[in-house]
Amino acid sequence: MVECRLSKTDMELEVLRYTNRISSEAHKEIMKHIKPGHKEYEMESLFQHYCYTRGGMRHTSYTCICGSGTNSSILHYGHAGAPNDKTIQDGDMCLFDMGGEYYCYSSDITCSFPANGKFTPDQKAVYEAVLKSSRAVLSAIKPGVKWTDMHRLADRVHLEELVKIGILHGNVEDMLKVHLGSVFMPHGLGHLLGIDVHDVGGYPEGVERVDEPGLRSLRMGRVVQERMVLTVEPGIYFIQHLLDQALASPQQCDFINADVLAHFRHFGGVRIEDDIAVTADGVELLTCVPRTVAEIEEFMADRSEKSFSGQNA
Repeated sequence: MVECRLSKTDMELEVLRYTNRISSEAHKEIMKHIKPGHKEYEMESLFQHYCYTRGGMRHTSYTCICGSGTNSSILHYGHAGAPNDKTIQDGDMCLFDMGGEYYCYSSDITCSFPANGKFTPDQKAVYEAVLKSSRAVLSAIKPGVKWTDMHRLADRVHLEELVKIGILHGNVEDMLKVHLGSVFMPHGLGHLLGIDVHDVGGYPEGVERVDEPGLRSLRMGRVVQERMVLTVEPGIYFIQHLLDQALASPQQCDFINADVLAHFRHFGGVRIEDDIAVTADGVELLTCVPRTVAEIEEFMADRSEKSFSGQNA
């Protein structure tokens, strides 16, 4: 009889697949039950309940972020000072960043969708801009590429799409030179994932952090290698103080259509975050949730009218 043994690395990857599968299903459970009038923390509770009862996940990988409306533009919303306590309104864009943890192995997933299950034209435009960025990066990742180049790719796509929406105008190459992308995505593209949600090893000896807006917040500066597990999490946010700074900047303000931007001021934000394992020639997508506008609207159209966990419909 031939004995088949998994290596430690294979076992670790299998657990990460499991955390993503259960956490993805938990996100889908929220999409099936959310309604205007619910509290953000009810969605957090439902996520935790699903992960524990269906997946044996006693803990989440980090404090859940359940931002709705303008709260979706607060990058680490949900902490003790802002405890997911807003009432979700009809028309709100929701940004839910949550991941279950199993035997200390993490997942880190963000889903963005309208609370009522139907995108407005503005919501669709911004969401599809971020989705285009996400899929461009996923298509480009392979062993040997620089992670900093993947971040720059996301910035470029965002700026091109914001020009199409009408928020920006001008030459994208010139926008990149003045770091306009960091106004709308001030955080890094993604990070290593494993036993810690922001796993160690992003800047080993000899790898220097790039001291530029956006890139200085990137949690990994290495060349991508096969079997790395990473998050890919581009986002576009309308953060008031960053918009004010850009409008006051002689280098950046000429690219901004102030009247169109004013229309989006209270939009909030969109982030799409997937977990991936790098393969020999690309990536294995570990996260499995509806992603296109059509997929999300179709999935949410069949939402349950029944109560959950004692919540009255």
